Amino acid sequence: MKKRRGVKKGHIAAFFAMIIALSILIAATVMDHVDDIRLGLDLQGGFEVLYEVEPYDEGTEITRDLLTDTVSALNARVDVLGVSEPSITIEGDNRIRVQLAGIDDQAAARELLSTEARLSFRDTEDELLMDGSDLVEGGARQSFEQDTNRPIVEVTIDDPGKFSDITSDISQRQPPENIMAIWLDYEEEDNYYDEIAKEDSKIVSAPRVPRPLSQSNIIQITGDFTVDSASELAGILNAGALPVSLDEVYSNSVGASLGERAMELAVFAGYIGVALIFGYMLMYYRFMGLIAVLTLSLYTYVVLVVFDWMNAVLTLPGIAALILGVGMAVDANIITFERIKDEMRSGKSVMSAFKAGSRRSLSTILDANITTILAASVLFYFGTSAVQGFALMLIVSILTSFLTAVLGARLFLGLWVNSRILNGKQKLFGVKEGEISEL
Repeated sequence: MKKRRGVKKGHIAAFFAMIIALSILIAATVMDHVDDIRLGLDLQGGFEVLYEVEPYDEGTEITRDLLTDTVSALNARVDVLGVSEPSITIEGDNRIRVQLAGIDDQAAARELLSTEARLSFRDTEDELLMDGSDLVEGGARQSFEQDTNRPIVEVTIDDPGKFSDITSDISQRQPPENIMAIWLDYEEEDNYYDEIAKEDSKIVSAPRVPRPLSQSNIIQITGDFTVDSASELAGILNAGALPVSLDEVYSNSVGASLGERAMELAVFAGYIGVALIFGYMLMYYRFMGLIAVLTLSLYTYVVLVVFDWMNAVLTLPGIAALILGVGMAVDANIITFERIKDEMRSGKSVMSAFKAGSRRSLSTILDANITTILAASVLFYFGTSAVQGFALMLIVSILTSFLTAVLGARLFLGLWVNSRILNGKQKLFGVKEGEISEL
């Protein structure tokens, strides 16, 4: 067989080396990433709780603003649970419905949502010494006790002088009255001596105060904490106390709104759609279509990896954003390939057509991607939970499609073109000899 002169085999070897390495990486890790991606309420179901809102004081009226503030506080607490895109809606004049997906411990989640999170510091006679208003907003954090390395919660107080006066007073009392009890959700009928004996006590900590504490504005809340429970308490305190009391009307498990059968059909339709796209690209753009198939496969893998790294929750809007990203990637490939074919039809060589077509198509692709990212950014800024999720997924999809469909395709196709093995083979690019004007 006659050896082709001038062919740079190193470029072709580099292409196959990259494809083999990427294939091994994708085959070894893709299912791990797919399994780690959490599904939204509409795809996997979850549970819902309906609360009736009651004011703390009889004279307080339940207004729309008060309900909105409560929804904001609940959204902050849902962040503590690590749940994305929850559904928290106001119903009627005094009810709030919370729907969450992917919660393993529903009882713990309901307890976290409904706790009033009113922190108070009291003596053994239940006299109020300090409350949550004396703490710096967002100043709670999980830490470890210096001597024992046990998990604790540290809170920052607003007025160290006030705390010094309180601890000075407590320290002068005789044991066992020199105790400052830290309560969560104290009620009028509660009593220190009864509550401290309970296994599930509202008193999260009851340290003795042997001397005045005035050296720091940081208070350490010790107790029988684990790292998770200490982090959860810090998160609740940072989320703030609820402005109202929530009475649970009922809780219920909810199914996926899309439905299992519909989900299977959607996945099957996705396979058919992708196969048709791949078939069209291969038939119309020949060798360049093969490059497009490789980069679109790479795009799908990279998007899944990014979704996993972001701990994103995949919902119906997220799937829509993923499909739009595929469309943008295919569109970028078609723009580039058509420009290359146009350059070949004008009589340029394969290498010159590749360089000129790639250069001239870049501005068009950039314009399309930038305008779509701007629109998605506006949706993210002004939108609410589901809309923000769609917008974020769309931005990720577009950036990924640009990296894979534009830069990836140029890299892979450039290796073949620059190897010179495709010189004079315009047919492999879908260009017939009769279409070339100068031949």
